Amino acid sequence: MLMLCPCRGKLKLLVVSLSFVILFTWLYLLVGNSENGRSLLLSACLLESTEARLLERDVLASRVREVEEENRQIRLQLSQSQGLAAQPAEGNYGNQQWVASADTGPEDVENTAEERANHSECSRSPTAEKCELIHVACVCAGHNASRDVVTLVKSILFHRRNPLHFHFITDTVANQILSTLFQSWMVPSVQVSFYDADELKSEVSWIPNKHYSGIYGLMKLTLTKALPSNLSKVIVLDTDITFATDIAELWAIFRKFTEKQVIGLVENQSDWYLGNLWKNHKPWPALGRGFNTGVILLYLERLRRISWEQMWRLTAERELMSMLSTSLADQDIFNAFIKQNPVLVHQLPCFWNVQLSDHTRSEQCYTEVSDLKVIHWNSPKKLRVKNKHVEFFRNLYLTFLEYDGNLLRRELFGCPSQASSESTVLQQALEELDEDDQCYDFRRERIMVHRVHLYFLQYEYTPTDDGTDITLVAQLSMDRLQMLEAICKHWEGPISLALYMSDAEAQQFLRYAQASEVLKNRKNVGYHIVYKEGQFYPVNLVRNVALRNVNTPYVFLTDVDFLPMYGLYDYLRKSIVQLDMANTKKALVVPAFETLRYRLSFPKSKAELLSMLDMGTLYTFRYHVWTKGHAPTNYAKWRTATTPYKVEWEADFEPYVVVRRDCPEYDQRFVGFGWNKVSHIMELDAQEYDLIVLPNAFMIHMPHAPSFDISKFRSSPSYRYCLTTLKDEFHQDLSRKYGSAALKYLTAQRNI
Repeated sequence: MLMLCPCRGKLKLLVVSLSFVILFTWLYLLVGNSENGRSLLLSACLLESTEARLLERDVLASRVREVEEENRQIRLQLSQSQGLAAQPAEGNYGNQQWVASADTGPEDVENTAEERANHSECSRSPTAEKCELIHVACVCAGHNASRDVVTLVKSILFHRRNPLHFHFITDTVANQILSTLFQSWMVPSVQVSFYDADELKSEVSWIPNKHYSGIYGLMKLTLTKALPSNLSKVIVLDTDITFATDIAELWAIFRKFTEKQVIGLVENQSDWYLGNLWKNHKPWPALGRGFNTGVILLYLERLRRISWEQMWRLTAERELMSMLSTSLADQDIFNAFIKQNPVLVHQLPCFWNVQLSDHTRSEQCYTEVSDLKVIHWNSPKKLRVKNKHVEFFRNLYLTFLEYDGNLLRRELFGCPSQASSESTVLQQALEELDEDDQCYDFRRERIMVHRVHLYFLQYEYTPTDDGTDITLVAQLSMDRLQMLEAICKHWEGPISLALYMSDAEAQQFLRYAQASEVLKNRKNVGYHIVYKEGQFYPVNLVRNVALRNVNTPYVFLTDVDFLPMYGLYDYLRKSIVQLDMANTKKALVVPAFETLRYRLSFPKSKAELLSMLDMGTLYTFRYHVWTKGHAPTNYAKWRTATTPYKVEWEADFEPYVVVRRDCPEYDQRFVGFGWNKVSHIMELDAQEYDLIVLPNAFMIHMPHAPSFDISKFRSSPSYRYCLTTLKDEFHQDLSRKYGSAALKYLTAQRNI
């Protein structure tokens, strides 16, 4: 493989020399011959004699011949210096003797000998056609890979100028995560297709593999079968790739393939396939240093034509007889195949896959920032890998990791695209809004589509046999992150949390969760990121994301500021059975209390709580600010109650309840502060849910600074006006939906 313009310094010197020769030639012609003092350019105008004109012509012809000879010598020097630059350093690029140069293609056949001699890495790269659709394939399985691939996608979208079609081979988890993400992302000129990895496992499950990627590390071998038969070319990428340039440049290299070449790869930059890493190290066969399969150009049409599936299988079967298993998954089989069929591979310049594993030769692939094309974090250590320039690479990676994905929703200039059905519906809804409406921003927030990344961290859940399992459902933002550990200590059951965060905040949360022993050990907590956009906190939209992604038949709808009593999870499961919630419509009310102390000795029983209530350490929730919110719970009755009791709905009642998972969702018109829970309880009542207070359950609200939205509510008359307007519209919608039964809500509101 050629290095990046090693001839650059010598080239610049020679080009400058050529420029000076041409400049001096023109000056000589302009000023004239110093020997006779006559201007060569003006002499035709000044001399009338034929003899003078002939003399002038001879002098000019002689000088032109001299310049041509000088130019010929300079071209010869350039040719020789570039020929030297094209020769690899000894031992660096062992594959060059078997494969075509990265710059050799069908179009070079008719080049003159001189042009071929001058052809080097310094020549201009080919480009893709404007608006040409570029196909990219990735194998992605599990929660972590689904998170990693987003950074790859961001780096591609940031640089791209062409429409893209992503092809993801996924397991069930990655399919759910990525399909939701792309559907809510709505990036113009981007198509996404998914292929079930489970249907391909039988193709590779017979291959023993020691690589940490498991069976999914072999899936790239099956792409000719997995991808559509009419797809002729595709760029295949590992999920730990970061692009530093437009992917169209890589796509354009397909045009440089010879007629026989079917695979484009970068040489492996470690000594793995040389077999000298340790005593008795025996790698799979490879050409020289072998090739790395983190970045692959697959000419699918040609691969199918040469019966690729049969060829790689025969190769794998033959080598496994002696090797017994693969160490680097598909990469071993690709290399063994290329060893037998070297004419089929097109070697890519190494800057298309700068491999950042320990002890690689990646530093030889670049001399300056502009040389970088693709960075490959192919070490299990990832960002902790040893490399002289790892800080630079890490910062580049972190830039895309924390980059606001909303900014990538830009249209491609000059490339018309088919809008998705979701985009069309959203655009129509936006056009129907009146921008002069005082509450335009509130109405716009209701229909805004936020990016959603489900299961941001590893999630595991095993259903219970009795069908009574219950998930705690809540939402939070960055300023409530400190509550997570305490909640996990108080609630041992499954939890579904929706976090409203920016891309950068999501990464801060990730680091926080990975550093917490409590959170690391809890796998039954689903963290769902709803990315920030707009000026309001879409609290009910965020709640609905958490509610929709529950796997249990029952949910406990709460807020993250509350700590449930110890043992509440088991108590609620018993209550679900006792109150026959499977066959009746009930909402079980968990009485809410609060403390003004940041440090609280949490009560271990109802008796202890009542004692703290009497001493003034605890209070009924919001009794001094918003009594109506929880007054219908009837705390006086609860003090002595030993059995569940029913309460009636009252205006502004907003208890925290346990209901079946199929309960109505929260109304998303209510954003920020005000009526976001009140409206939900009102709809539960409209659907004839019985409100049942549990006598031995409680939860305690922990103190925190006021939210930004409550401050806006208190300070802005416009905010309060719009909230009143939205309330009235909600009542009207409720009446249309539930008929005369909903009139009591409008009457109750007017009587306040």
